[in-house]
Amino acid sequence: MHLQIIKKLFFFSLFCLMLFGINANSQEKFLSLKKNKVNVRYGPGFDYEVKYIYRKINLPVKLIDKKENFRKIIDLKKNSGWIHWTLLKSSNSIIILEDKILFKKPSNFSKPIARLEKGRLLVVKKCKKNWCKVKAANYTGWLETNNIWGKVH
Repeated sequence: MHLQIIKKLFFFSLFCLMLFGINANSQEKFLSLKKNKVNVRYGPGFDYEVKYIYRKINLPVKLIDKKENFRKIIDLKKNSGWIHWTLLKSSNSIIILEDKILFKKPSNFSKPIARLEKGRLLVVKKCKKNWCKVKAANYTGWLETNNIWGKVH
């Protein structure tokens, strides 16, 4: 009798771990920088020294912690620190992790518009399935959303 209870508890625990493990990954939250100059601090307060300064509006960063009015973030290059929440906004951008082709429509059979190089910052306009309409400097078009840094809706 005890063996059956132990087996049930084991499988229930395993199920919970798998369920929460999957949910943890889907809860990744990305934000974007609101300004062209954003101070990143060593700790969650204005009393902490500035660690470094971002100089790229719309740069996507991953939220990893919160404390009062500050958010701890990490960027694509694994730099991390604390930013005041007023300097962050909901994510509206991505960085591509490989060279990509920008298309006129959301299809690989559509007319190619431009070749975008790895590391390019793109502002997301809207998304459909695994495609997003993005703006890149002088170009607006569609690209597949595989192999990117950031989160699309």
